[in-house]
Amino acid sequence: MSATLLAVQALNGLQLGVLLFLIAAGLTLVFGVMDFINLAHGVQYMLGAYLAVAMYQVTGTFWGALILGLVLSLVCGLALEFLIFRHLYDRDHLDQVLATFGVIIFVNEAVKVIWGAAPLALPGPALFDGSIQLMENLKYPVYRLALIGSGLAVAVLLYVLVTRTRIGMLVRAGATNPDMVAALGVNIRRLFMIVFGFGTMLAGFAGIMAAPILSVEPGMGDNLLILAFVVIVIGGIGSIRGAFIAALLIGLVDTLGRSMATDIARLLLPPSAANDVGPAIASMLIYILMAGVLFFRPSGLFPVGRS
Repeated sequence: MSATLLAVQALNGLQLGVLLFLIAAGLTLVFGVMDFINLAHGVQYMLGAYLAVAMYQVTGTFWGALILGLVLSLVCGLALEFLIFRHLYDRDHLDQVLATFGVIIFVNEAVKVIWGAAPLALPGPALFDGSIQLMENLKYPVYRLALIGSGLAVAVLLYVLVTRTRIGMLVRAGATNPDMVAALGVNIRRLFMIVFGFGTMLAGFAGIMAAPILSVEPGMGDNLLILAFVVIVIGGIGSIRGAFIAALLIGLVDTLGRSMATDIARLLLPPSAANDVGPAIASMLIYILMAGVLFFRPSGLFPVGRS
């Protein structure tokens, strides 16, 4: 593999890692603080993208679509929390899985009814049009670099929010011992609502930022949701630092693995066999990584008690 191709794939891996972090950060907070398994978190990513497309048609600008899409993502997330999810907090995990899976089916079908099944597109901002020369033979789209930068900025902001503010202290305490937080007079339901709403906005932001480079279509968040669960298992449930590091790690392993697995297999196998074995191994790499991490650190890389 050439150095140029390696650099491109590494940047693509960082881009995937950033998107995974934006989804997994909210998911790990909801799971860690509320002990709530929300399989419908992926549809909030999808809704963010669709709402941004709708708002672009209203405002005619990407920035207007971004702001209004975030607001509407928050509104939709809080509506789901109020109407459905808060009634499941005291139920067992099987009930939560079944109910949130039903939400996935309902929202995916609702999206098809409202916007149709055909893929849609969101034009990116004119400010980030074009490409930038990174190496002699490498030009990389400015928008993709901006996506990576915005994700890293959100990670820093979220870290400061969780570790340096009062609400962050309550979130961390809620993730460690929610019963004690409630006993100290904190309105745990309000805390749950804040955490859930913030997680919804992060997922919606990921969907909006991904919309200019990916097709906006029903079910677009389902595959990323699986990867997001892998992220929070590897990073440690409830740990923002763990989610960030695990997301970047998985993004790089998945992207580089898919581009390098066949070449590596050809060093050991005949070309025809390597062409079959390489893609199969590449699709399993992140799960092999998860199994290896859990074997040595069953609580993840950064358990919340040590974050």
